[in-house]
Amino acid sequence: MLDKSYIGKTYPRFVFEVEKGRIRQFADAIGDPDPIYRDVAVARAAGYRTVPAPPTFAFVAVMDSDQMFMPLRELGVDMTRTLHGEQWFDYGAPIYAGDLLSGETRIVDIYDKKGGALEFIVLETALTNQTGERAATMRGIVVVRN
Repeated sequence: MLDKSYIGKTYPRFVFEVEKGRIRQFADAIGDPDPIYRDVAVARAAGYRTVPAPPTFAFVAVMDSDQMFMPLRELGVDMTRTLHGEQWFDYGAPIYAGDLLSGETRIVDIYDKKGGALEFIVLETALTNQTGERAATMRGIVVVRN
């Protein structure tokens, strides 16, 4: 059983620089051909200040900054027995190429079902941009199969 004393633990603040190339790579990965994710002139003509990030791009900041796996390693979770069970986004300010996002991840809850055969770790990450505006709050659930 996972140690529930970790509920409420907040991990050190991290910083993530949003790069235009990483936005393009993410748009390619999700199959979105929209040129606003690749070309500054097209993005500006569409009313953006520069290349915007697609809606779920905020999760890239979490993954690239090791925020999803750090708590799992600390809890001693066998990564081969995990599933990404759910992901939720609450958006704030748009995310653009050149933004500097900072965030904190915290363990919101740990619970089990089926007599402990399945354990659930609820992680929440809040991101702000370089001006202090909230860019996104994300909540994800990792399922551990015992």
